Amino acid sequence: MNRYPWWKYAILAIALVVGLLYTAPNFYGEAPAVQVSSAKATIKVDSGLVLRVQQALEQAGVAADFVQFEGNSVKARFGDTDAQIKAKDAIARALNPDATDPGYIVALNLLSRTPTWMNAIHALPMYLGLDLRGGVHFLMQVDMKSALTKKAESITGDMRTLLRDKNIRHLGITRDGNAVELRVRDEQALATARNLLADSVAEMNWTASQEGSEYRLRGVLKPEAAFKVQEQALKQNITTLHNRVNELGTSEPVIQQQGVDRVVVQLPGVQDTARAKDIIGRTATLELRMVNESAEAQAAVSGAGPVPFGSERFLERGGQPIIVFRQVVLTGENLTDAQPGFDGQTQEPTVNLTVDARGARIIRDVTRENVGKRMAILLFEKGKGEVVTAPVIRSELGARFQISGRMTTAEATDTALLLRAGSLAAPMEIIEERTIGPSLGAENIDKGFKSVMYGFFAIAAFMCAYYLLFGIFSTLALSFNLLLLVAVLSMLQATLTLPGIAAIALTLGMAIDANVLINERVREELRRGVSPQQAIHAGYEHAWGTILDSNVTSLIAGVALLAFGSGPVRGFAVVHCLGILTSMFSAVMFSRGLVNLWYGRRKRLKSVSIGQVWRPEGGVLPAGER
Repeated sequence: MNRYPWWKYAILAIALVVGLLYTAPNFYGEAPAVQVSSAKATIKVDSGLVLRVQQALEQAGVAADFVQFEGNSVKARFGDTDAQIKAKDAIARALNPDATDPGYIVALNLLSRTPTWMNAIHALPMYLGLDLRGGVHFLMQVDMKSALTKKAESITGDMRTLLRDKNIRHLGITRDGNAVELRVRDEQALATARNLLADSVAEMNWTASQEGSEYRLRGVLKPEAAFKVQEQALKQNITTLHNRVNELGTSEPVIQQQGVDRVVVQLPGVQDTARAKDIIGRTATLELRMVNESAEAQAAVSGAGPVPFGSERFLERGGQPIIVFRQVVLTGENLTDAQPGFDGQTQEPTVNLTVDARGARIIRDVTRENVGKRMAILLFEKGKGEVVTAPVIRSELGARFQISGRMTTAEATDTALLLRAGSLAAPMEIIEERTIGPSLGAENIDKGFKSVMYGFFAIAAFMCAYYLLFGIFSTLALSFNLLLLVAVLSMLQATLTLPGIAAIALTLGMAIDANVLINERVREELRRGVSPQQAIHAGYEHAWGTILDSNVTSLIAGVALLAFGSGPVRGFAVVHCLGILTSMFSAVMFSRGLVNLWYGRRKRLKSVSIGQVWRPEGGVLPAGER
């Protein structure tokens, strides 16, 4: 009756081992480290950089605990701060020969002291949030009106080109906010223009009207098209911010959407607000220029001669020099989209570009006259330019064209991202900023952990005093629940914040409620005169329905917070929901496993240690329950 099959005990044992294994990294503390990331949009950090960092450390005589590639950076951990500072200088000298134009950011950081074998199985500690580690917090608002205006201006230019190409005469095109209006003389021109624009500019709703002797065609962005423009602007801004904060060397920055037009930027460990604002607010520009392939330029590339007049020398992605003309063919203001794709004939990875009407005219004229020549796409940031790619012009191009040439799928995706996210899609304004010092973060950690610890001990003392041995079982189940919760959060690499610690403390109180229901139900069965073995069985069986109902209702509230909340509320909801799931497993399955292990093998069990079983009327059972 009260015996578990071996496979249930195996599940509990595996859960216990996994819980211990993935909770342990949170107790090792942090060690000084050096983080290497890219300082330029055209330099990609990969696993090959690990060897270069290791060689630099060997030459400097600095021993590292490990050097590993993780995410978009290479991290090296050291035993003390002296080795960390020495390693930073050695790595910076090796990777950045020209200190005025660094290709890599070499920043001081902190990493967990978790043993290497734990890192190999991805047993890592939880990240500490801004309120626990200190740093800076920005709340930024995106000017969505500007994004829609930019789209309307682009459509206006496209309309002029389309109507001119089709030889449709008109009296003018004007823009009123996000609406575009076309004026024509006669009804036939109106019908022709409406059919053309309905097919070519499908993201607008077109409405015809007549005012005096003039006919007007008014276009307004469709709601779904406007939403898509705003969504893309927000995503592009978030991607751009991610690229920029890499320069700060921040470990695990938080850059996430809040609402429909706001972005939260949290940089744990950063205390220099001015530096962070400078990095986040900077601009990048995109330029298209023709490559100078003259004999003088070839000599300049090989170093045998000076750079020709009217040209400049840049570096390609592979580090090869290239000479381009100073004259700018097109800027990033004319680029409306860049997406990775594949060539329809060769199936080679490509980057598909779309420019506005003005850009289409320029591209068409320039490429018609320069078929067979190379055109360089440059990205300028802080006054320094890098060549993203320099493809050969195969034919005359228009508003939509593609670039290709010895690119992998990943490189095509990265190039499209660089071209899209070279600058912000819409202006952003910092509407809130906060700075939290590291000392305050340490104080928050101390208070948070003490609150959880004191709450746990208070609950344990009450349960053991009131329910005796069953109270001990409940306390062990509560410990198992806390172990599983921390392990799951660590496995998910969640960021622990003060609201998260509050949710853990709340979870302990909610988790013990299930054990109280079970213990009281067992007592009720004993009051009815049921045998101890039957009372244990009936207590767990009958309490399960109540436990399930109460936890499901709490879970619904947690999911609502998770779906509609943001920031600290969302962090609280994540821990709250996970805590409910782990408490249901530990309070029912684990505690019953302990009870079955202790009492299940006793065939003639006369009593159980569950505290005072109160009976009405001095111990006389009610009629009908004897």
